Amino acid sequence: MKNIRIDFVSDVACPWCAIGLGSLEQAIEQLKDEMTVELQFHPFELNPDMPIGGQDTLEHLMSKYGSNREQIIANQTQIQQRAKAAGFEFNEAIRPRVYNTFTCHRLLHWAQSKISLSAQYLLKRELLTAYFTLNENLDDPKVLLSAVKRAGLNESMAREVIESDQFSSEVQEALAYYRTIGITAVPSVIVESKYLIQGGQSAEVFASSLRQIAAEQTSEIEE
Repeated sequence: MKNIRIDFVSDVACPWCAIGLGSLEQAIEQLKDEMTVELQFHPFELNPDMPIGGQDTLEHLMSKYGSNREQIIANQTQIQQRAKAAGFEFNEAIRPRVYNTFTCHRLLHWAQSKISLSAQYLLKRELLTAYFTLNENLDDPKVLLSAVKRAGLNESMAREVIESDQFSSEVQEALAYYRTIGITAVPSVIVESKYLIQGGQSAEVFASSLRQIAAEQTSEIEE
């Protein structure tokens, strides 16, 4: 069975990243008899300069996109519907604030580097759930530790990461690397280190792309 490597560049505060992950999970389930997938998450910051306390979501989006309140609410409703189709339940209420996610990325690096890829996956899922399903404050250490607990990871170790600057340089290096190779929007899904799938695609698009990539990889080996 073919094993496929996927590097998922994303931000915890990105709704399309949650949608993309949900769709990718559906695609992987569809292809489980054809291939195995090794999935690793990498950091991207949508709002690196966001101060502690964040910003009102509607104000932030209106300023960012130049849209009015009604347009933003309509767009967010469509996003919630797309998320549901991807198997990711967003809160019916629009998330109240936008936050800086650097500490989240440090925790995700800790989970991957000190525990395992599966631990990182579980924590990523729970952090997305905290923000988009529970509408929680990503600046609050208690919220982050609750996500760690739901993921089944060590809370005391995670608390040490949160209360220090551990893995800051590693996350900064990763952020710089993906900027250097031209990643400017997320989710960016890099397959086998050379195929790029961008955006919150459907499960069908992911499944078709992965199947095609696996076939190309097999053909290259046979040649």
